[in-house]
Amino acid sequence: MPPDSQQPADPDKPARAVEGWPTLRRFLPYLWPSDHPALRTRIVVAMGLVLGGKAITLALPFAYKGAVDAMSGNVDEGLMIALAMVAAYALGRFTAVAFDNLRNIAFERVGQYASLALAEDVFHRLHRLSLRFHLARRTGEVTKIIERGTKSIDQMLYFLLFNIAPTIIELVAVAVIFYINFGIELVAGTALTVLAYVWVTRAITEWRTKLRREMNELDGKALHRAVDSLLNFETVKYFNAEHREEVRYSQAARAYAEAAIRSENSVGLLNMAQSVITNALVAGAMAYTVWGWSKGQFTVGDLVLVNTYLIQLFRPLDVLGWVYRTIRQGLVDMAEMFRLIDTDIEVKDVAGAPALIVRTPTVVFDNVTFGYEPGRTILDGLSFKVPAGSTTAIVGPSGAGKSTIGRLLFRFYDPQGGRVLVGGEDIALVTQDSLRQQIGIVPQDSVLFNESLAYNIGYGAEGADEALIEQAARDAALMPLISRLPEGFGTMVGERGLKLSGGEKQRVAIARTLVKNPPILLLDEATSALDTRTEQEILGTLKRLEEGRTTIAIAHRLSTIADSDNILVLDHGRLAESGTHTALLAKGGLYAEMWSRQASEQRGEGEAVASEAAE
Repeated sequence: MPPDSQQPADPDKPARAVEGWPTLRRFLPYLWPSDHPALRTRIVVAMGLVLGGKAITLALPFAYKGAVDAMSGNVDEGLMIALAMVAAYALGRFTAVAFDNLRNIAFERVGQYASLALAEDVFHRLHRLSLRFHLARRTGEVTKIIERGTKSIDQMLYFLLFNIAPTIIELVAVAVIFYINFGIELVAGTALTVLAYVWVTRAITEWRTKLRREMNELDGKALHRAVDSLLNFETVKYFNAEHREEVRYSQAARAYAEAAIRSENSVGLLNMAQSVITNALVAGAMAYTVWGWSKGQFTVGDLVLVNTYLIQLFRPLDVLGWVYRTIRQGLVDMAEMFRLIDTDIEVKDVAGAPALIVRTPTVVFDNVTFGYEPGRTILDGLSFKVPAGSTTAIVGPSGAGKSTIGRLLFRFYDPQGGRVLVGGEDIALVTQDSLRQQIGIVPQDSVLFNESLAYNIGYGAEGADEALIEQAARDAALMPLISRLPEGFGTMVGERGLKLSGGEKQRVAIARTLVKNPPILLLDEATSALDTRTEQEILGTLKRLEEGRTTIAIAHRLSTIADSDNILVLDHGRLAESGTHTALLAKGGLYAEMWSRQASEQRGEGEAVASEAAE
């Protein structure tokens, strides 16, 4: 599991400090899973291989020294000894490499499992956070946090377990070897040099981290602009804004490039500073050994021994800046993931909440007050009842709170006052999962997954079989379309269903709801984005969908809900009027005014079409 690239710093909120050891302690259960003894065995084996490999590495310089000393004496006497030492040295190097790779093989599953388990926990949490959270956070920003967090785990574990820990062991071992063979002077010199090396590396790395933070903030901005532009591809085309988008992206990308240049150039300064310190120690230690040799205290092999140990010691220290930064950044990235996990769930099930069992599918709003933000009330003491098996339409001017009713019914939010009851049960006291199983929706904009038609239709119920999917497609009048497609149900619909027309997407949404087969149906302006002809076709399909269900139809075009059993007219979050279409027209109130205005608009459109046809 050795790292193959350097991970960028977190672009989000640079003022945050590194969580440090609290974050690492919180991650330890993922690294040492209590329910996977096989993985824990792998960790023990990997650490055993680390210690074995380090022991061999520490013994190799003595074989090298023995070969050199044997070659310094009588040829006849030293030949076999030197050859034996060379063979031992070569075998030792091979064994050390083998141990390192066996260690990686043993630990790979552990690292991947830890990354997977943490990513799954974050993904699980994200799907349970409120709609408010997802509307406030950028999707690209959240996915970037998850991506960086999971990738950094792999590198951070590698460096902590297989770089930092072995290096500390090697430092202690070399100090003991130097003390026994060369005295306290060489130990003290090495210790002071290592401390200076670590201090300089940390100081320069902290400076580089600020540069990288700036670089990654700009990277996040460039990524956001690119993703936002591509997601709104059609809008860009509508307004001939390709050049504008290219300029916006180029500005962010150029700023990132300049910051990246400054960050990467700082590597040169770090490498030079490290080289000055390490070479000063090597020169001083070798000079000390040569001086001891001149006094008859040391052999030629001792010079090789000291040089080999120092080279081995500084090889892992050469990347100390990278290792320190990677571990530090890994903690930051994991802390960001843990912040996502710790994000408060706004809408929670109460302890011991039972599942909702709907025997009589009624819907009641009882004096409901709600606002998305403090000081801005959307629904103000709203009360109404939808009887079982009836169709109730909700109409009103824009901003009256119509769509908010649907969000509260699905319990995406909890009201600040009042209650919402389904089947006579307060939805705040039952599980959200069971509540949403009882309600189907056909929204105004049916967003589909970039999967096949069969997948999108079958999404209405987990485990839906081919027969159920085909029947739902037939009932939603989708079969004429599917029969014309070469791949039939296997046809990919494109991102957000863009390969389908508006009417086709609505039919898929209807089929999906038929697969779900809920007792309560919410039609949230399901035809307002369609042309008149397609609207009439979809309305016929919706009528079949409504049969035997309690239906709430949120509508903008009043003509589509004129035959409803009851019509609720909202105004500024309050129930202004209610009744049948005929009764509301007779009242001459807000509904009658809205009906008259829409009728005038439709007559004007009809006259314009007739005039164009005459010309």
